[in-house]
Parts: sequence; structure tokens; C-alpha cells
Amino acid sequence: MGHRLSKIYTRTGDAGTTGLGDGSRTGKDSARIAAMGDVDEVNSLLGVLLCEPLPDEVRELLIGIQHDLFDLGGELSVPGASFLKAGQPERLELAIDRYNGELAPLKEFILPGGTRAAALTHQARTVCRRAERAVVALAQDAAVSDAARQYLNRLSDLLFVLARWLNKAAGSGDVLWQKGRNA
Repeated sequence: MGHRLSKIYTRTGDAGTTGLGDGSRTGKDSARIAAMGDVDEVNSLLGVLLCEPLPDEVRELLIGIQHDLFDLGGELSVPGASFLKAGQPERLELAIDRYNGELAPLKEFILPGGTRAAALTHQARTVCRRAERAVVALAQDAAVSDAARQYLNRLSDLLFVLARWLNKAAGSGDVLWQKGRNA
């Protein structure tokens, strides 16, 4: 790998541009950089979630997802690249099926909350949806792999299911929305 970050500040971005993985430069306000930032934010939120006490199987799943998100960020940083493979979104589908299979069917809308771990998972889910929107916006003008869009779509679904599962595992259950509660 070498010394990729031997100097942290370079001053090359002082004029409002940043370097991409292929050596080209783009504005820090570009759709590509917005998408990369949102994916990085999801990854950071998962890092915060991993500070919580979690079952080992969930911890391993989330660490694997962090690696996938880093791959996705790398893909976004190199225009035209495809680093994610078709099997990565499929792996998330298997996890969704596994955890959702232990949950009661939803009959009501739920609020983000319950345990701290579940609330953080919901927060990561909402940022993941934002990242998905940013990647879709980028795809309007640039090549984005199908796997990248699919991965973020499946990940937000998985995070919803995991939040519910974490609440159930903690004996907390879902926090149900009550229509007209404050009317």
C-alpha cells in the first residue's frame, strides 16, 4: 500500500477543488463529492453504532458493510470504475431475510427509537437514503454502477430491519407511531 497519507494537508484544495482517484480534479460542491461524502457519513455512523454493545453476528455484519462502503467510496472517486460486485447487494438481501424472519410483521408505522443502538441504526438508515439519492443524482450525468445504487437501496432496508431486530433483542420492541396523538 505504501505511504498513501504521508502528508495530511496539501493545500491543493484551497481553491475549492479536490482530487479524484484517477488524478483528475473536481469542485468540492460537485454531485460526485456530495455522493462520496454521504457514503462516508453512513460509514462513520456505522462506526459510532459499533461503539455500542452489539451481538457478535451484528458486529461482524456491520464491519463487513463498512468495508463495502469504503469500496463504494473508492468506486465513486474513480469516474467510470466499478468496484462493487453483484454479490454484495445480494449478501445484504440474505441478511435482511435472516433478521426480518425473526420479526413480527409490521402492522403500524414505527418511530426511530427504542434502544440507543436501534436509534443509531435508524439514523444510519436515513443518511443511507440520502447517500442513495446523491448517487442517483450523480448517475444523471455520470456513469454509476448498478451495484452501487442497489447496494445503498438494500443497505437502507437492512438498517431498518436491524433497528427493529436490535430493539427486539433488547426486549424493547418497536416504538409505534400513534395517529393523532397530539391532535
